[in-house]
Amino acid sequence: MSWYEAPNALVAHAHPDDETLATGALLAHWVQAGASVHVLTATRGEQGEVVDGPLTALEGTDDLHRHRVGELAGALAELGVTSSAILGEPPARAEGLSPRHYHDSGMRWVTATVAGPSDNDDPLAFSTADFSEAVDDLLAWARTVRPSLLVSYDSHGGYGHPDHVRMHEVTLAAAERSGIPMAEVVHDPTKPYDHWFDLDDQFDRLVRALRHHASQLTVTGHDVVHVGGQRDPIRTGVGLRLLTAG
Repeated sequence: MSWYEAPNALVAHAHPDDETLATGALLAHWVQAGASVHVLTATRGEQGEVVDGPLTALEGTDDLHRHRVGELAGALAELGVTSSAILGEPPARAEGLSPRHYHDSGMRWVTATVAGPSDNDDPLAFSTADFSEAVDDLLAWARTVRPSLLVSYDSHGGYGHPDHVRMHEVTLAAAERSGIPMAEVVHDPTKPYDHWFDLDDQFDRLVRALRHHASQLTVTGHDVVHVGGQRDPIRTGVGLRLLTAG
């Protein structure tokens, strides 16, 4: 069997909603194919804006991150994923260390589609946290679930968000230390990839999962409208490019 077919996959993301936006169709496909799928989320999306409406009052409050963890749980259940963890919390915490809370680093738009670091100077921000500690935390969960494949963003983090870039770096370092193969997610079929999945059959399930992230996005037809007003097509096609072969 090829490395991308029904693997025991640990899929590492930065914030609640990334798992569905970037890899939701793939996660559902793998689950239906009998794979073991484990989703790791680094932060709780504390810095994110909130969609106008009944949830707007959550923005900037301590209740926001708790709400977004609940949204994450609902989306994962819709995708069929039953194994998940938050980085810094057992079992995704290095042995002997007290639990820690990696904070959303925030971002700013450099162009209409490319993000960059914000002015956030939070000492607990994921993008500036101790790098080796974050790698150790990811590896702690890997020792529990014993994945055959690690999956995360490309080196640009998909669109430049500093937490996405850091998660790529952390996952790659974990792959190199552990010998577990790592693949990066590719959304543009004109870019290099090793395998492309056309997963239109997962569209309805993906839409239901996306609707759980109501504080961050709105589903409109075949598109997602983000809280900042950006509109993207719902992605059912996704590629993987193998970075390390283990």
